[in-house]
Amino acid sequence: MVIGLFLVGGMQQVFSSSRLTYRVHEAAARMQETGRTALEVFARDARMAGFWGCASQTNSIVNNLDPAGGGGFIDFATGGIVGTEGGAGVADSVIFRGGTDLGLNLEPPYGPQASSNLQVAADNDIEFGDIILVSDCSSADIFQVTNANPGTSGTLVHNTGSAASPGNFNVTNPGCPGANAHCLSKIYGPDATVHTAEEVDYRIDVGADGEPVLLRNGQEFLDNVEDLQILYGEDTDPPGAPGASIANYYVPADQVVDMTRVISVRFAVVVRSRDDNLTGGAAQPPFDVFGTTQTPTDTRLRQVYTSTVNLRNRR
Repeated sequence: MVIGLFLVGGMQQVFSSSRLTYRVHEAAARMQETGRTALEVFARDARMAGFWGCASQTNSIVNNLDPAGGGGFIDFATGGIVGTEGGAGVADSVIFRGGTDLGLNLEPPYGPQASSNLQVAADNDIEFGDIILVSDCSSADIFQVTNANPGTSGTLVHNTGSAASPGNFNVTNPGCPGANAHCLSKIYGPDATVHTAEEVDYRIDVGADGEPVLLRNGQEFLDNVEDLQILYGEDTDPPGAPGASIANYYVPADQVVDMTRVISVRFAVVVRSRDDNLTGGAAQPPFDVFGTTQTPTDTRLRQVYTSTVNLRNRR
């Protein structure tokens, strides 16, 4: 009986150790999956910041969205990236703005100028409320689609008003200033292309289950991401000079001198395990995130994932 008790005790110890090992490996795999997804999606959105098709390098872009119309307004003039420094112990946040090529060209009829719709191929992916940029490379207009069936009909209506948020209204539109601001700045022809204009917002918050999450445009995107830290690579050299197009330094958002000179971003996400009691009863050792030491106070596992992304649409 004594020998049996020793054997049972040994088996229990082996089982307990194997169970903890399995839980640690499973948690590590989930953390790695979350970290890789965060790096991949964040990097994709960062690379597209400031992309407006062939209009990316022109100043002749007219924004016909209503700045007082509420959520959904995309401020092209502020550039493709806006960052906010969270401060000590607080996660950063960032907004990327840019366009996605739909592979659509305008189709006839192309005018007259005061017409409140454009024609593209039917059976496209455009939906009511989408923000659209139309451009022929020399000029461009941003507007919101206000009709219910743009995808099936191929007609992109952009009436003034608040059928969707933020709506269209631009009293300074050079094409038709004043209350009749539903027209565009010019008549676009068959060489004009259509893009969707998007704004992607990343920030950390508490999810519905009380755990930290990475939000993407206000939606819970990845669970158990408890920190997001971002550094901005600023290029201070004039175009064509030796060293141009290479970041001279990386600083937090509140230390950037000119955000239009930021040519790359370096970001880190801290992912933690959902389960507790994975570190053998002692807290995980302190770890570093961009020179700042973070000290865990529980027995969860944590891993830092970092990446540096070049902004393709900068000089």
